[in-house]
Formats: sequence, structure tokens, C-alpha cells
Amino acid sequence: MTRSIVVGLDGTEQADAAAEWAAREAELRGAGVLLVHASEPSPEALLPFVSRQPVEAWAEDLLARTAAGLRERHADLPIATRLLHPDPVTGLVTAAEEAELLVLGSRALGEVAGYLVGSVGTTVAGRVERPVVLVRARAGADPDGPVVAGVDLREPADPILEFAFSEASLHRTGLHVLYSQQLPLLGNLGPAVVPDVRVAVAPEIRHSLDETLSSWRAKYPDVPATGDVVLGSAGRELVRAAEGAPLLVVGRRIRRSTVGASLGNVAHAVLHHSRAPVALVPHH
Repeated sequence: MTRSIVVGLDGTEQADAAAEWAAREAELRGAGVLLVHASEPSPEALLPFVSRQPVEAWAEDLLARTAAGLRERHADLPIATRLLHPDPVTGLVTAAEEAELLVLGSRALGEVAGYLVGSVGTTVAGRVERPVVLVRARAGADPDGPVVAGVDLREPADPILEFAFSEASLHRTGLHVLYSQQLPLLGNLGPAVVPDVRVAVAPEIRHSLDETLSSWRAKYPDVPATGDVVLGSAGRELVRAAEGAPLLVVGRRIRRSTVGASLGNVAHAVLHHSRAPVALVPHH
């Protein structure tokens, strides 16, 4: 399988939703799906006289059952499975670097199971230099609705827009690009000043956003793309705009350091609150 979308399975319904999302995406891309599982060893499993066979048997059964279900619904889709080295972070990062996408199930940060909880999912999403898509188990998305993307005009936007326009084109839908301008604190100035700032700032930023989008509109003439500037918290505004959307695309800066990688505030906010699948696109 030369081109694949990797799906991390952990036995949750969110991971099942991630596998189904990845299968549909792979069909559109002409790619295959690689289902993987890597479990953290329990303290007992680290002892030399304790067998890991029950854990591995469960994992192999999980992979086989998920693959069988996908083959029933996607008969022509190439599907492979792999049991990874028993270290979720290392295994998922290594598998993802060989793929087009990594797809994980998302219960939202702070809930009590799944790859996205604690250090595993956030560390993986922070390290992988491929797009990572987090999928929740839910209904209600409009498959024909526009993809939503958030950009920061002070940061490189091309990787995010390239992914977002490509996704909209693959899904034959539109794209709505949002830039959120956080107003500075105005000290003792009263709220009557805010409308004047809004009028002064928004047109200039909107013009800059239109200029940023112009080359991508030319490259993807099949994608109806709109841009909008809003004032307020980027995370909150993106979650609101993506309600019912098939996909929300945001950026994540690649940070290499001795203390590991981390997600930005906006990525954390949308992963915690968005009901739409969230694509984290790395950029320098």
C-alpha cells in the first residue's frame, strides 16, 4: 500500500467513527487505509514472567473486526492492519510519517479514554509533521456544507489553505475561511469606542484576507470560497462557524525542542469544543 491514511484504534466508538471517516476520505483520494493499534504496557506487563498474549490477542481481534466492517461497506478499498510497538506515541508518530494523514478518534480533551486523552493524543498531534484529523462519534454534519478553515494572517497560511481547498475540492463543496481579530484591551476607554475600532480595523484585514485567498481561488476554481473577519476569540468563533460543517481546518506550528511538542491555544480550544472533525495542519 503505497499511499495510505493511518487510523489509530483504541476500541472506542470515536475510533470507529475515525475509521469510517478515513475510509470515505481514502476513497476520494484513491488511497488505502492502514489500521493500527499500540497499547501502553501495564506495570504487570513489564515484568518478564507476565505474558502480553491476552493484550495482543485483543488488539489483533480489534484490528481484524474493524477491517472486516470497513471491507463490508467499502469493498474496493485497500485495507491493511498493523500492531505497533507497545508505545502509542512512538508507534503512531512513526506510522503517520509514512502516510498522507493520521486519523484519531476524539472524545474531547479532558474526558476519560481514547488516544486523545492525556499525553498520548496531544503529544502525537504535536509531533507529527503530517495533517492529523480528530473525529468524534456524532451525527448531524451536513456532508454538502462548506469546509471551514481558520487562518492567522500573521502566520504562514498556505499549508492550511492548500489542505482546506483540496478537501473542499475532493468533497465537491465550498470553503469558508475565517480570520478572528482579537481586539486589544483599551484600558479605561468605554465600550462606545469599540464600534469605531471595528469599523477601522475590519476592512483592512478583510482586504488582506481576500488577497491571501485570491491565488487559491484561481488554483481551485471549482471551490466556492468565502472569507470573513470576526472580532473575538479565534477558538470560540471557529467552533461556532463549524457547527454542522463536514470539517474544520486549523494550523499547528511545528516546534522542535527538547521538552517535546505542543498544540497552540486555538488548536486546544477547537479540539475541546468542536463537534466537527478537526484537521490540524502543521506549518513552520
